[in-house]
Amino acid sequence: MFVFSLSSTLLLAATCSLISADSLTICDDSISVQRLSCDSGVISVQGALYGRADRVTCSEGRSPQQLANTQCSQRGTADTLRRRCNGKKVCELNSDVVRTSDPCYGISKYLQTNFTCLPAIHLVACEGSYATLRCDVGQVIELYGAHYGRLDRSICSFQRSVNQLQNIYCSRPVSRVAERCNGKNSCAIRASNAEFGDPCYGTYKYLEVSYTCLYPA
Repeated sequence: MFVFSLSSTLLLAATCSLISADSLTICDDSISVQRLSCDSGVISVQGALYGRADRVTCSEGRSPQQLANTQCSQRGTADTLRRRCNGKKVCELNSDVVRTSDPCYGISKYLQTNFTCLPAIHLVACEGSYATLRCDVGQVIELYGAHYGRLDRSICSFQRSVNQLQNIYCSRPVSRVAERCNGKNSCAIRASNAEFGDPCYGTYKYLEVSYTCLYPA
């Protein structure tokens, strides 16, 4: 699966202009949802841990044996969250998203996510329409992320039936926008199943794109 990466130039620019930073934690047996959000800009996951790195976090009601292993982490957690959340303004998830195995049997685990909000141009194109990415003269497009599907009932809902808006757990990162648009001054791409496949049959979908404009190195 494709992971959007930031060039060294973009990383330097982003580091110098971060507008917020945060860390969120949910315990493994919690019904809570971890909600990453940016009032301004888009999400960039800096790191994530599923496992245990200390004896204090999510320790209430746990035995000493359940807290003993503080070098417990599941590989690939940060990459999974980057694919799911990078480039979005809001991303909701729980530990089920990353719990593909048990990195330390018998240990009480938690999901901890560190993220920042990066300045970005954020576009939404309803299914059947075009997302048009544009930069000023002399600048080129550098994509933060693109996702196709539906995670919200209100976006692109005009004159749509309830059935077409019901599934809000349907979205996947798509690589074609980066392949088509990175390094160009402008780019248009259609939000359609023909371009990206159909992640949820019968649901009216949209394409969510976040990018920045850079002067070529």
